[in-house]
Amino acid sequence: MLSLSALLHLLLGPDYAAAIVTLLVAVALVARRHDFPFRGDPAAQPSALLRGGAMLMLAAVYGILAQWVQRTASGLPFSLGRATVDTARALVGQMPRDFDVLPGGEFARWLPFSVMSFVAVGLIWAAGVWVRPWRQRLFPDAERRRQAAQIVRRWGDDTLAPFALRSDKDWFFVGRTVIAYRVIGGIALVSGDPIGPPEDAGPALDAFLARARARGWHVGVLGASRRYLQAYRDRGLHPLYHGDEAVIDTGRFSLDGRPMRAARQATHRVERHGYQVQTVTAGDLSPELRGELLATERAWLKGGARKGFSMELDSLFRLEGDNAVFVIGRDAQQHVAGFLHLAVCAGRSLSMSTMPRRPGTPNGLDAWLIANAVSWARDHEFAHISLNFCPFAGLLGADQALPRAQRLQRRALLQLKRALALQLDNLLRFNRQFMPSWNPRYVVVERWPDLPRTLITAMAAEGYLPMPGWCVVATGHRPRPSTMRGGRCHSPLVEIGATVPPAAATGTHPAGQDALHPAGQDALHPSGQDRR
Repeated sequence: MLSLSALLHLLLGPDYAAAIVTLLVAVALVARRHDFPFRGDPAAQPSALLRGGAMLMLAAVYGILAQWVQRTASGLPFSLGRATVDTARALVGQMPRDFDVLPGGEFARWLPFSVMSFVAVGLIWAAGVWVRPWRQRLFPDAERRRQAAQIVRRWGDDTLAPFALRSDKDWFFVGRTVIAYRVIGGIALVSGDPIGPPEDAGPALDAFLARARARGWHVGVLGASRRYLQAYRDRGLHPLYHGDEAVIDTGRFSLDGRPMRAARQATHRVERHGYQVQTVTAGDLSPELRGELLATERAWLKGGARKGFSMELDSLFRLEGDNAVFVIGRDAQQHVAGFLHLAVCAGRSLSMSTMPRRPGTPNGLDAWLIANAVSWARDHEFAHISLNFCPFAGLLGADQALPRAQRLQRRALLQLKRALALQLDNLLRFNRQFMPSWNPRYVVVERWPDLPRTLITAMAAEGYLPMPGWCVVATGHRPRPSTMRGGRCHSPLVEIGATVPPAAATGTHPAGQDALHPAGQDALHPSGQDRR
């Protein structure tokens, strides 16, 4: 384009100064061509050609029509062939052949400029599409989903593995290993560690990094475990501690003893209200019970959208058969008051996805459900239950006096919690009443300067930041609003943000100050941020 511009400067002027400056810019771009190593999105090329061709056709039609109007108004004969030739001349900046005899010389000088304006707009419009970054497109693919589900079922012993099957993720397969990811703003956000045989994790990471770099994407991993930290470091990636995951050992769990007093009092309080528990797998749900669970979830969300990406499923019934467990609490009238939705992991553990509850339920219902879930899991030979992820637990839960720098960091985190209705210290207090073990989780970035951008895109993926222009994902259909989660992109330019229910702004449950209650300490409010 710069070379063409320089040529036009010479033909129309000649303007040697402008031509020289334009050619120097072209030479500079050629000299720095290695700064632009990535191909454009091949899927965008047909669209670019279509746009360029459409604007060229529009310019030609405009040029012919303008000449017909001008000659008709001037009483001159009109020839389509002559108009076509003059329009072609105007496309390269030349005046009509008989401009000397045309009445109103301004028209002859104005026609080339106006026709070339159409061409310039078309070139810019087409070039913007042609060279845009490679965009991820998600389409429903039952075969790929089945393949990913098989790998997760066989090798997904990590507690985040089941969440790789969300519909807002794509799957990158290398042999027996799958990597679940989504691209937002040029960042390929990987959900958890690679899922597959441990010895294949390194080659899978190598292949995925090569794919991402060929497309100009930067890689960020959310929820990485300690198991593959060295594999990340060996490939030049940088892990950063993000928080801790609370995991209950079902064999050691007991409500006895003074440290378990809060959980014990909560369960006794709920039982005194006549509540009963029912535990069923996803495959045993009747249509009537499915409807009750959905109604409970809708009442819990209060018209808002769920948030989640790396640590929560996007649908109550995403996992079928014996791959998911529901621990349901019924009140004295046998109505569903709340439930736990647990995903089954390959390593004989359960991972909590969500825990909806109806407004007005007794304080301590969540603790009662968890205690019953542990009892069921122990009877069915599940060794662990993953509860929630506590961001920055090492900082927020420090018992000893913190240095000044860490006190400032803690204060900033609490301010962020209030601004975005996040579950931070209150979620940590809720988890502590079950005396869990703590498994650290990490954010992994390619370069340290990528960290702020990765964190922002991660919050967008989780649904905390409304950035509709950052995520363009096509699926061929737009789901109903009731089935959408904040942060998911099912179709082009779907908004990432979501409305948080009013109770979420305060971090309290409508039944009472659960997060601060000395007995129950149910830190989970109706906004649904169970694992964050």
